[in-house]
Amino acid sequence: MKQIVFITGATSGFGWAMAHIFAQNNYSIIATGRRQERLEQLKKSLGEMSNAEVLTLCFDVRSQTEVADMVQNLPKGWQKIDILINNAGLAAGRGKAQDALLSDWEQMVDTNLKGVFYVTKCVLPLMIAAKNGHIINVSSIAGKQAYMGGSVYCATKFGLEAFTQALRADVLEHGIKVSSISPGAADTEFSLVRFKGDAAQASATYTGFEPLQAQDVAEAVWFMANRPDHVNIADLTILPKAQASATQIHKND
Repeated sequence: MKQIVFITGATSGFGWAMAHIFAQNNYSIIATGRRQERLEQLKKSLGEMSNAEVLTLCFDVRSQTEVADMVQNLPKGWQKIDILINNAGLAAGRGKAQDALLSDWEQMVDTNLKGVFYVTKCVLPLMIAAKNGHIINVSSIAGKQAYMGGSVYCATKFGLEAFTQALRADVLEHGIKVSSISPGAADTEFSLVRFKGDAAQASATYTGFEPLQAQDVAEAVWFMANRPDHVNIADLTILPKAQASATQIHKND
């Protein structure tokens, strides 16, 4: 079988774009997400533009039992995972800590941290057995610079950065690469989710400048994943030209 890439959160945004760029380049795709209808749309879209083999898995990364069941019961031909992209993640709300909803905090911790932990823990034995693999964690500029109204979202991404660095040391002896990519402002469903479906508020986030698109991030991940075997791009930050930091974006009047 061709090389296999396992992508979480593949039903939209970065994950959707990553699935397409890897399929175009002759990888077999394990695409996961919580929305079965989106997974079916993705599989159809990939089939229309490539000859890639595609396996879709519908589960919630927040559920340790669902993750374990899906990974431990992969069909035999799909068990040698070459690349794991921990992409599933979200921000919920922009309230200050004193005003934020505890349910939003729990959702972000469960998805952005525990979801990555669960998937990585289940995939690692397959990579260790193969003495090869590459884990790419999708972090954020919010994992490098905290900002008002992002307390727990930033905390989850700072935590993901720490996990990535420690994991890289843990698996060094097994020949497994571990990387992190940190996008800045990107126009995907991210803001729509953050603002609980308020399309006007989500759209306003990106007015006055040209943000990153999902394809921009997918191309950067593709580049990271396809360096020579001895090269590991450990940490990559990708921003739109108009952005200098987590909080500084130049917008046209």
